[in-house]
Parts: sequence; C-alpha cells; structure tokens
Amino acid sequence: MNPISAMPAKPDPRPWLAHYPAAVPPQIGDPGTLADLIGSACRTYADRPAFESFGKAISFAQTGAAARAFAGWLQAQGCRKGDRIALMMPNILAYPATIFGALLGGYTVVNVNPLYTARELAHQLNDSGARVLVVIENFAHVVAEAKPHLKLDTIVIATAGDLMGFKGHIVNFVARRVKKVVKPFDLPGFVPLATILSGSAVMAPVTVTPDDIAFLQYTGGTTGVAKGATLSHRNVAANVEQCGLWLGWALEPPLGRSDYQHVMVTALPLYHIFALTCCCLFMLRIGAKGLLIANPRDIVGFIKTLKASRFTLISGVNTLYNALGNHPEFAKVNFEELRFAVSGGMATQAAVAKHWKLVTGRPIVEGYGLSETSPVASINRPDIAEFTGTVGFPLPSTEIAIRDAEGHEVPIGESGEICIRGPQVMVGYWNRPDETAKVMADDGYFRSGDIGVMLPDGQVRIVDRMKDMVLVSGFNVYPNEVEDVLAMHPGVLESAVVGLPDEHSGEAVTAFVVRKDDALTADQLRAFCKESLTGYKVPKQIFFRDSLPKTNVGKVLRRALREEVASKS
Repeated sequence: MNPISAMPAKPDPRPWLAHYPAAVPPQIGDPGTLADLIGSACRTYADRPAFESFGKAISFAQTGAAARAFAGWLQAQGCRKGDRIALMMPNILAYPATIFGALLGGYTVVNVNPLYTARELAHQLNDSGARVLVVIENFAHVVAEAKPHLKLDTIVIATAGDLMGFKGHIVNFVARRVKKVVKPFDLPGFVPLATILSGSAVMAPVTVTPDDIAFLQYTGGTTGVAKGATLSHRNVAANVEQCGLWLGWALEPPLGRSDYQHVMVTALPLYHIFALTCCCLFMLRIGAKGLLIANPRDIVGFIKTLKASRFTLISGVNTLYNALGNHPEFAKVNFEELRFAVSGGMATQAAVAKHWKLVTGRPIVEGYGLSETSPVASINRPDIAEFTGTVGFPLPSTEIAIRDAEGHEVPIGESGEICIRGPQVMVGYWNRPDETAKVMADDGYFRSGDIGVMLPDGQVRIVDRMKDMVLVSGFNVYPNEVEDVLAMHPGVLESAVVGLPDEHSGEAVTAFVVRKDDALTADQLRAFCKESLTGYKVPKQIFFRDSLPKTNVGKVLRRALREEVASKS
C-alpha cells in the first residue's frame, strides 16, 4: 500500500462551506464604504419610506437631505474629517439622519447609551475625544451634570419630534407636558437640532475611504475598562455585505411585486452594534423601512404599534422575544408577512424560541458576534424550520477557529476559545495598543473570550464565557466597574460581583459584600450604586459576608462564589 495514500485525510479547515445555501458565495467582493451605501440607497429608493417613528414616516430622500444638512453644519463649525461626533438618543428619526450625516461627512460616530450616568458619559466622551454631542432632550440633564468634566465644543439638543413636521410638535408636547419625561436642564449655548436641519448649510464634497474610521463602539472587552472598538468603513460595510449575501436570497419579493418593501421592526437601540448594523445599515442595502421603537420596554405600546403595522422582519434579544411572546395581546398581531426573526446579543433560550414559533409560526434565526466584529461572525441559515440551538455558520469571507489556551486549534467537537478572522474584525481598540495586542493573534484572528464548540458541519455552538462579564438582556456589565463603585461607599470593606442566572434578563448582577458598617443595608447600597451606574448595572441581589474566597495572592475567586450559589439552588 502506498504510505502516502494510507495517511488519514486532513480535516477540511472550512467545513461550513459545504452547507452554505446555493445562492451564497464563499467570499464577498469589495464592499466599498458606508458613505457609498448611504448615498446609493437615498438615490435608488428616494421615494420609499426609510424610517417610521410614532406613526410618522420619512422617505429615503428626506433622510438623505437631513443627513447632508447635518454634515454641512458640522463642516461650517470647523469640524474636520475624522473628528468624533457623539450621538446619545433612543430610536427616533433624528438618530439615523445624524448617523448618516456624520458618515457622509467623513466623521467618526461615537454611539452613546442614553441611559448612562454623568460619570459613564464623561469617561466615554473624553476618551473618544468627541467634539460634538447630539443628545435627545430627555437626557440633557445628565449632560448638564457631566458638563464641568467634558471637553466638547458644541452640544446639540434633539427631540423625539424632529423631522416629523407638525406632528412633531404634538409628540414633543406629550413628552414634555403629559408624560413629563423631559427634566429641566441648564446648558447655555446649546444648538437645537431642528435649527440645524432647517438651516442653509450645504455639505461640501468629501472623499471617504474604506480605511476611514466609521465608529468607535465602546465595550468593556476582557478587562472591564470601557474602550472603543475602532471600526472602519471597510469593517462595517463588509459586514453589511456579508449579511446581505447570507440573508438576501431569502428576502426576494413575491412574484410580480417589484415594488415590494421589507419592513424591519427596530426595537433594539441603534447605539447597540447589533441594531446599528443589522437593523439600520443592512436595511439600506435592500431598501427596507425601519420601524423605529423608541421604548421597547413598554410592551403594551410596542404590541399596539405592531398591531397597526405591516412588517416582514424583526430582530431582538432573548428577553424581548420572551416578553412579547408571553403577552396575551401578542398573538393578535398579524404575522402573515413575517419572513424570519433574528436574535443575538445574548443566548436565546430554547423554551423562548419554541414559544415564539408557536405564536408567530416563524423560527428564531440566531447569530453570534461582538462589537469587535461589526458584529456578525456567524448566523443560522434563514430557511431553518426550527430553532437549532447553535449560532450557525461563519459568514462569507469569515473564518472561525476553536483554540486552546496556547492558541492551538482543538479537534472538531471539543471546546475552546472562539477566534474570528475576516474583513469585519476591528482595526483595534481606540488608543489602546496594549489592549489590542491581548485580543489579536499574530495570524489576524480575534480572540473573543467566549468558549464554543465547532460541530462537524461547521456550525458553532456557544458553551460559556471565559470572561467574568455579566450579560443583562444583551448588555455587557463588567464586574470591575461595579466593584469600583461599591468600593467608594464608606460602609464597604470589599466586594465581588458576578452574574447569576435570571429568568427575565438572562443574568442578574449579584454582589457579595464584606461590610465595614454592620448597619449598612442592601437597599442603601443599591441606592448608592444608582448614583453612578446605569440601571441594568446596579446589583439586583446583594449578599453580605464575613469574607470572600481568594487565591494565595489575594485575588477574589468569583467562580467560587457562583459555584457556591449554584450548589445551594
């Protein structure tokens, strides 16, 4: 026997390609820039509705005009290509208009969670070096509190009613006078966004290149220190193209309906990378309308909107699908045109997916990614009949490797760290080469910090996280940050923060505290945390202890605390 022919065949390094839909190529072409994508969509689909909010829709042409007006105003203020422009809003019409304007002008968008406290806001704005902040008036009081610590040139105030015409006045009146969600604020010299959008500034032509930085998407990464994942136009445009090729063939219009328009229910906040790429920018590629939901926590109002709307796509996280699916009114929604529901941001529970399919008749298509990967790295086929429990196959031009602690690939079926290589992987962390070096391997793979298994067909299944990060309803909470705030309380000696399972949010922030003052209560400590932390970061449970488990060198063993609670449950 020939000894060469007797050698076992080397495993296919990309087994997933054999299971791609026939219409999906293994590689993408040149994705261009996001400025190209925005300009093309606003021309091609000019008369179509682009976004709808509070029952008011604006066209692609109107969105493009607003975007160019915003870009022209930034130029008139002396902002230069590459300057950082921070946006702090929920899903309202002003948000995509200002995102697009900043990208068309060659600026870098810094997306800010509008629920941030003054401390969190100051860190992100100062770290990014943002020159301009656009904030909805509902949260202007937080900016006023942080202002003494900020280095901004200009603050722009947006409203929920911007770009709505006369209806906008009604929306703003209800927000200010009826619901009273706009608190008093003192920001001398602020500029109303409405004034900018109705002004006479004309955008001068700008050459945007694939290597220009499009977004600083802030994440805690592996250390808990908030840092900006630097995403170029090439990174995000590539991810839009990858998603377009993977999903586009399943979005073909019905026969004879060349005017057919998809409608994406956009409930996830656009400052979150999942919604930004998959619900906003991807929709430009296919000329879809984004149905913007400003407050998805209002499940009754959300379902009322769905009942009154025609929609074909929806994206969300496990907690949102769970809340919708279990509301008695949700079954009365018309799902006839729904093609599929996409989930990400946190693990989707099988029970939630099963109930969703029972109510809607459509499966949940789960994907996986991170801020550092723009975000999508893998996703299930859109033609699945049932929820798979995996996060699907790597996208075109994407390679996923499962590696051990030394960086060696493990055999198929064994667990290890999920590592990702592709055009959607970030440039690095903003001004943090040391942190970038920790997560980028020499061969270009990004080390995700997540533990997974690759199945024989190339699908990826998430096992656990290597990080101590807590995932609350799809949002990252970093124990170091919460522990730092706890340590500032005079009654706390030391603390440890972990995530424990929670049926509503996936995980709940849990603190184990050693007190200096025995009179300190959990309610007092939570109230203290609320002064410096966004609500979902505040510990839901607080356990007081005489000591914390530690290593020989004094490092707190968070894992031991989790195991201790699990053993008692």
